[in-house]
Amino acid sequence: MNIAIGFSPCPNDTFIFDALVNQKIDTEGFTFEPVLEDVQTLNNWALENKLAVTKLSYGVLPLVLDKYKLLNSGSALGRGVGPLLIRNNSLGNENISEHLIAIPGKNTTAHLLFSVAYPEAKNKIFLRYDEIEDFALSGKGLGVIIHENRFTYAEKGLIKVVDLGDFWEKQTGHAIPLGGIVIQGKLEQSVQQKIDSLIRKSIEYSFSNYPALNDYIRDNAQEMSEDVMRKHIDLYVNNYSIDLGEEGKASVKNLLSVYDRMYGTTSSDENIFVGD
Repeated sequence: MNIAIGFSPCPNDTFIFDALVNQKIDTEGFTFEPVLEDVQTLNNWALENKLAVTKLSYGVLPLVLDKYKLLNSGSALGRGVGPLLIRNNSLGNENISEHLIAIPGKNTTAHLLFSVAYPEAKNKIFLRYDEIEDFALSGKGLGVIIHENRFTYAEKGLIKVVDLGDFWEKQTGHAIPLGGIVIQGKLEQSVQQKIDSLIRKSIEYSFSNYPALNDYIRDNAQEMSEDVMRKHIDLYVNNYSIDLGEEGKASVKNLLSVYDRMYGTTSSDENIFVGD
């Protein structure tokens, strides 16, 4: 059975899916066709129900629960891993709502967390995540950064205004659900559970060879240094990635509840997890 699977070229995703898509593990009759795109493109495709299995931002999950189920393996979720609001040295920290804010995609978790922290800030522009440092450097406004930009903004002279993940953790007490892996609900439950299990085996395989970095990770890492690649993996791939567990699931349900309160929806009432 051939399955199209979408994920980003970032080191955490290629680390997770390398063994799966390159058949370094027994994929038990499945072949996986990787589709590498930035997360906002994957979010948009999830809204269109385009791929059988895909990475997405947890911020878009409430909008696709009629089409997809959330896998227990493959998530980026944790503590101290959230997006950062940054500025250049010409802008102050006061009156955030008066500035133009660059966000890495309308349906990203970063946008949801920013909206929770600054509900009055409405002056926003949505850019690719890798365009936001330059936007902030230009002095056009502030930016919300994710992925490897967490490790590079300071050396470029940018200043952290607030850690949105830290704000979230203090407000909710929960870990931060950043990105998850979903599978089309129309697929048979046995297929959903088998793919969930294979993703877990792929992660375990990669950890068994870590901290070595293979060519698949390097070739897709967009000119990052190996040090930044490892920081990326260390930050975003953890025990929650292997299996959400009850604590991880509670964090996801909490995010859905926050979303529901903000937008008057009922997504947290859905049966969202594969196997439940």
